[in-house]
Amino acid sequence: MKHRFVHIRPLWMIVMVTLLVLLAGCGTQNGMDPISADTSGFFNHYLVYPFSTVIKTVASWFNDSYGVSIIIITLLIRLALFPLMKNQYKRQAVMKEKMNKLKPEMEPVQEKMKKAKTTEEKATAQKELMQLYQTHDVNPMAALGGCLPMLLQMPILIGFYYAIRRTGEIGTHTFGWFSLGHPDLVMTLLAMAVYFIQARVSMSGMDEVQRKQMAMFAYISPIMIGFVSFAAPAALPLYWCVGGLFMIAQTLLLKKLYNPSSSDEQSVSSVQTEHSK
Repeated sequence: MKHRFVHIRPLWMIVMVTLLVLLAGCGTQNGMDPISADTSGFFNHYLVYPFSTVIKTVASWFNDSYGVSIIIITLLIRLALFPLMKNQYKRQAVMKEKMNKLKPEMEPVQEKMKKAKTTEEKATAQKELMQLYQTHDVNPMAALGGCLPMLLQMPILIGFYYAIRRTGEIGTHTFGWFSLGHPDLVMTLLAMAVYFIQARVSMSGMDEVQRKQMAMFAYISPIMIGFVSFAAPAALPLYWCVGGLFMIAQTLLLKKLYNPSSSDEQSVSSVQTEHSK
C-alpha cells in the first residue's frame, strides 16, 4: 500500500503508451486494410472512418498534403483535450495548497502513525487524520481523478492512430524529405527524442519519490515509440512528434499557471504515503 497514490499518475502514463504500442504491433494484415464506409465494427464506423475522412478532407485543402493534414488534426485533437488536462492540473494545485496549509496540524498525527505499534494505536491515528481531512475539506482519494482525462483521451488517440494506418492515400504521398508510407530513421529518432524530453519536462518539480517512479517512464516511452516507428510508416512518428511537442508546451504552460513550490509537493507526497500505509 505504500506510496500508492504517488504511483498512480506514472503508472497510468506507462499503461497508455504500452497499450498504444501493443495495439500497433498486434494488428493483423486484414485489420490494417484501407478503411471505408462499408468497413464493419463499431470502433471503425464511429471513430476510425470519420477520422480518415477528416484526414483526406483537410489534405485536399492543402494541395493533397497529408503531412500537413496529420499535423493540423493532431494539434486540433490536443487542443480539444486541453481543457481536461487544465482542469486536472487546477484540481491538483488546489489540493496541494490545502495540504500545505494542513501540514502543521498533520505533522503530529504523522508522528503518531510512525510510532504506533498496536492496531488500536494505528486506528486512532488514522481516525485523527481523517478528521483533519474532513475539517479542511481535503479528499485524499482525489488523486485518482488524474486517471480520468487519460481514460477519456484513449479512444480518440487510438482512433486517430488507426485512421492514419488505414487511410491508403497517405502511403502514396511524401512530406518534406520522407515518404509518409515508408519507415524513416530520422523521424523515428525525432519521435524518440521528443518523448524523452516530454517525460523529463513532466518530471520537473516532482519530489524525489515521484522522480524515481517517472525515471522508468522517461526511458520506456521513447524506446517503445522507437520500436514501433522503426518498422511503421513515417506518418506515425510524424503524428507522435507533433503530439509530443504539443504535450511539452502544454506541460510547461500548466506548470507556469499552477506551479506549486517544492515544499508543497513534498507535503502532498508525505501525507498520501502516510494515509496509504
